[in-house]
Amino acid sequence: MARLEIHQIPVLGDNYVYLVHDSVSGETACVDPAVAGPVRDALQGKGWRLSHILNTHHHGDHTGGNMELKQVTGCTIVGSAADAARIPGIDVRVAEGDTVAIGSHVARVMDVPGHTSGHIAFWFENSKALFSGDTLFSLGCGRLFEGSAEQMWASLLKFRSLADDTRVYCAHEYTNSNADFALSIDPDNAALNRRADEITRLREAGQPTVPSMMGDEKAANPFLRADDDSLLAATGLTGQDAVSAFAEIRHRKDIF
Repeated sequence: MARLEIHQIPVLGDNYVYLVHDSVSGETACVDPAVAGPVRDALQGKGWRLSHILNTHHHGDHTGGNMELKQVTGCTIVGSAADAARIPGIDVRVAEGDTVAIGSHVARVMDVPGHTSGHIAFWFENSKALFSGDTLFSLGCGRLFEGSAEQMWASLLKFRSLADDTRVYCAHEYTNSNADFALSIDPDNAALNRRADEITRLREAGQPTVPSMMGDEKAANPFLRADDDSLLAATGLTGQDAVSAFAEIRHRKDIF
C-alpha cells in the first residue's frame, strides 16, 4: 500500500488544517478547513484534487472553509451524525466505529465528546495517524464548552489506548502554553521536561510541535494522567477518582 501523504497547513495564527492524500487513487481529504484560501493554494501547489472534507466538530475555525471548498471542488463533507445540524454542507453522517475511506486508506471514526457534544476523531490505524481535532492537544486537551469532565475523560481514555507510535495531528499550536501549565503542576516529570526542551528548540527554529507521538503524550500530558499516582501526588489530589482529578486539573488550566 502506498504511504498516506499528510500535508500540514498553518492558518489563523494557531490553527492547523491537514490535507490527507492517497497517491494511487488521487483522492485527497481536508481535515477541518478553517478557511478555504490556503487550502486551495496548497491543493494547487501539490496538484491534488479535493475529494473529501473531514470535520471533527462544528466550530467555525474548523468548518469555515467547508462551503467554498465544496462549491469549487464538489467534495463530500463528512461529519458527526450527532451534530449534523451544525456541520455546514454535511453529506455523510458518521459515528463511533464507522469508517471513511480515502483511496485505500481507511479512517475509523471515534466519538470523543467533551469539547463539544458531537466531537469526533479520525484514526488511520494503518498509517498510525490520529486527527484529534480539539479533544487532544500536544500536552493539553480542549476546554469543556459543551460536554462534561466525565465525557472528556472517557474520550481521552480512547486515545490513550492507541499505540505509542501513533502520531497525533491536533488542530492547534498550543504546545508552548500547554507545556508551561503542565510544568507548573508536574515539575519533576522527566518525560515532560524533555518534551518541554524539545518544544523550545522547535519553536525557536520556527518549526511546528505537531504532530506529537502518543507515547510522549501518555508520559507527559497531564490530561491523560488523571489516574496516575505520581501526578495526583504532585497536584495534591491523592485519593481523588480520575474524573474528579481530571476536572480539577482542567479547571486549573482554565484559570492558569
